[in-house]
Amino acid sequence: MATAGAASGWLKGKVKAVPSGDSLVIMGNTKAEIPPEKTITLSSLVAPRLARKNSDDEPFAWESREFLRKLCIGQEVIFKVDYEVPSINREFGSVFIGDKNVACLAVDAGWAKVREVREQSQQKAEVSPFIAELLRLEEQAKQQGVGRWSKVPGASEAAIRNLPPSAVGDPSNLDAMSLLAANKGRPMEAIVEQVRDGSSLRVFLLPDFQFVQVFVAGIQAPSMGRRAVHDPIPEPETTTLADENGNTSTKSRGPLTSAQRLAASSASASSNEVTPELYAREGKHFTEIRVLHRDVRIVLEGVDKFSNLIGSVYYPDGDVAKDLAIELVEQGLAKYVEWSASMLDDDVKRKLKNAELEAKKSRLRMWTSYVPPVSNSKAIHDQNFSGKVIEVVSGDCIVVADDSLPFGSPLAERRVNLSSIRCPRLGNPRKDEKSPPYAREAKDLLRTRLIGRQVHVSMEYSRKVNVAEGPGAPTGATDRVMDFGSVFLPRDGEVAPQVPPSAGSQQTGINIAELIISRGFGEVIKHRDLEVRSNYYDSLLAAESRAKAGKKGMYSGKDAPVMHVNDFITASAKKAKDFLPFLQRNRRMTAVVEYVFSGHRFKLYIPKETCSIAFSISGVRCPGRDEPYSSEAIALMRRKIMQRDVEIEVETVDRTGTFLGTLWESKSNVALILLEAGLAKLQTSFGTDRIPDIHLLVQAEQSAKRQKLKIWENYVEGEEVSNGPTSERKKEELKVVVTEVLGGGKFYVQPADQKVVSIQQQLASLTLQEAPLIGAFNPKKGDLVLAQFSADNSWNRAMIVNAPRGVVESPKDKFEVFYVDYGNQEVVSFSQLRPLDSSVSSSPGLAQLCSLAYVKVPSLEEDYGQEAAFSLSEHTLSGPKEFKAVVVERDASGGKVKGQGTGTILMVTLVDEEANESINSRMLKEGLARLEKRRRWEPVDRKQVIDELEKDQEEARTKRLSMWEYGDIMSDDEDSAPVKKATGKR
Repeated sequence: MATAGAASGWLKGKVKAVPSGDSLVIMGNTKAEIPPEKTITLSSLVAPRLARKNSDDEPFAWESREFLRKLCIGQEVIFKVDYEVPSINREFGSVFIGDKNVACLAVDAGWAKVREVREQSQQKAEVSPFIAELLRLEEQAKQQGVGRWSKVPGASEAAIRNLPPSAVGDPSNLDAMSLLAANKGRPMEAIVEQVRDGSSLRVFLLPDFQFVQVFVAGIQAPSMGRRAVHDPIPEPETTTLADENGNTSTKSRGPLTSAQRLAASSASASSNEVTPELYAREGKHFTEIRVLHRDVRIVLEGVDKFSNLIGSVYYPDGDVAKDLAIELVEQGLAKYVEWSASMLDDDVKRKLKNAELEAKKSRLRMWTSYVPPVSNSKAIHDQNFSGKVIEVVSGDCIVVADDSLPFGSPLAERRVNLSSIRCPRLGNPRKDEKSPPYAREAKDLLRTRLIGRQVHVSMEYSRKVNVAEGPGAPTGATDRVMDFGSVFLPRDGEVAPQVPPSAGSQQTGINIAELIISRGFGEVIKHRDLEVRSNYYDSLLAAESRAKAGKKGMYSGKDAPVMHVNDFITASAKKAKDFLPFLQRNRRMTAVVEYVFSGHRFKLYIPKETCSIAFSISGVRCPGRDEPYSSEAIALMRRKIMQRDVEIEVETVDRTGTFLGTLWESKSNVALILLEAGLAKLQTSFGTDRIPDIHLLVQAEQSAKRQKLKIWENYVEGEEVSNGPTSERKKEELKVVVTEVLGGGKFYVQPADQKVVSIQQQLASLTLQEAPLIGAFNPKKGDLVLAQFSADNSWNRAMIVNAPRGVVESPKDKFEVFYVDYGNQEVVSFSQLRPLDSSVSSSPGLAQLCSLAYVKVPSLEEDYGQEAAFSLSEHTLSGPKEFKAVVVERDASGGKVKGQGTGTILMVTLVDEEANESINSRMLKEGLARLEKRRRWEPVDRKQVIDELEKDQEEARTKRLSMWEYGDIMSDDEDSAPVKKATGKR
């Protein structure tokens, strides 16, 4: 057998398709994404013809094609065009695999015969250069009776395939639904006969030779377009090939034969063809070089409404079976489509989605111009920490005390939202909101598994949450940022590593988010493309699939258990008192600490009675809010008992509806823990005979005193030290000027010092620009701006209290502003606003809200309220007069400043030093205020002040002035009773 050398005209290529037993489609060896290709018919050979429309195979046609297909498909070959026949526009040539002549191999196996050689043809050289060898091998095959020369009786008839109608041009007879029902989920052997586009194939299903079209499940490749209704024979097209030395040659190709049309019909270009979509040719070529005329396995997944078969296609690559859908998506040559992906397993769907995300990130091919949607999420990198879980807020949110931060530090408690999951949120009893199904179950699962346990946290992303402004929205609500991460709980007996597992590494311990999802107590968030998500997102999706398959939790189809809880915290004190006997008869009961109000006061849930109560430890008192060591006491209790199972014994109930008694956690008296830490004091007025373990409590307090711990740091033997608001403290006196009167005894003051002058000078030095352009300046609620005061047209620092929804549309748009240096508030137009320069925005507002101490002034809506406000204005605003303000107490219950009348209030005695008289006294003398008799005004150091004020009030009462016109105005019982503080989260 002659070998192919380096003679001129020989080309290299790879066999892409084998349309018949005597023809090959060879593509060139170039770096182009779609290399040129050429169809070569083996010189001087004739192979049996395969069946066409309404015709049968010639004998041995299938075996002939299969011999050549298995021999050549995907192989590197060298070839040479021996001659052309212009009349039929075909090229005939010699093809070698290594040193073996393909034509000789086919003839030797008996699957092709040598074309009859005419003398005329010989003169035109329209014969193979190896004609003599071919004739010798043919004669040898005939003598041996191999292949088509078989001498077995009936062999020719048996070598004709019995084809179903679908294989001979009548696909309407194919019952797609029956075929699917018989083979769904079962791998079927097949040979791909044609590739219409990257995700659409025509195949023979073996062994029955059903000829079907299969759409690859889960994906869609760009369309190759469609031919016109009247489709003429394609015009000849130009093909470029490269030889071994890189030189190119141009050949023209005429109309395709039937075999060639089957192999490359959708690749032919003509003026009657709709233009293919971008990257359609690349997708088609990618699929062709992997599956065309190759053995594949097809798993039928479903049928669409047009009876088209949908399936997964797997092709061999060495010893590995590859999924064509995933390969196409990874290369950016197809997109994920949900309608057919829904037929696939969840694991395959996840792989396809992830492959598409990676292609989008890399902007591969069809995603070159992809622009990811705007996301409000931001990745968090390298923020891993370990700590103890001290609170479970809901099924997808916990609070972890960071071990690396000091105990009691506000930053030590880190709120972690579990990444990429969403659980039902508990309702708010105060707003009559009921908890949705499985909200309590989700929270209880985490509480029983996590509270007090050491966990590792890997922070993954943060997200800005928009809090809607409208009916039901919190007052002054703004956007807030939430942090999300994965939390891992070490398994029993397992020592957790110092660093949490990273993305892609093997998980160590139990992924809490996966635990919740697997129980059916939550769902996985469907993130948008390229949105930051959990590093373990695939595991979460797998857990969700298991929960759905197992019909767990919210997927069970059953109604969630309903639990009615009696809330005695929001109920009246009388109702709590009526319930006391039911709690006393049980003696010790199990309870769950739901919230820590202070070091000694808690919200408890009692499962046996299905009720929530306010509970205070009897005999001890921790520092109150804003007192020294209050936060440390709360932090200690949150770590010790928050959401733990505890035991309680209720002894009585006070006038506010708070139950008093003893509380144990793990058989330890919690009062003893507080006293030993120096965070509480004994209150023996309760009655020592009613306090369990009183001798131990006394010893604990004495020990803390000796060590001068916390509240006892200034303790001196024999002296009583107090840390409450009633303790003796150094008087705080301020020089102030009153700037605004609100009514009800409330007013704003400015410090009478250089701060005011400095701010005024800074504002005067600013060069104010013209009114800002619409759209360039969009002040929002809470922003600091410059506003023009309507009374004198001066420019002052102000905070936006209310603003129009959306962007500014007109210079006349109205904004409500609060002047932070004066305390007054008004509505101005957009044209009266300017951006605030950073040089004057850093200094805090000078206006301080104050209220007259010891007295109660009627509000503007009450009788004599208007008169009282007018009188207070006359006394304080009649001139630029300075006053001395003696601070009696600071009330921080108003929270952060959000507008007029909010924020910390200074309870003051306002003294007019020129008249040597307090404004508090004047208001009482005029009968426009009355003395407030709450217990907070009763300490010994203030008794003299109160006695003097009582004389002033008695004087007005005797003279029947103003509010005393008709005698005693009302009872003071509501003042003397303790004030019931609002419950809720700190």
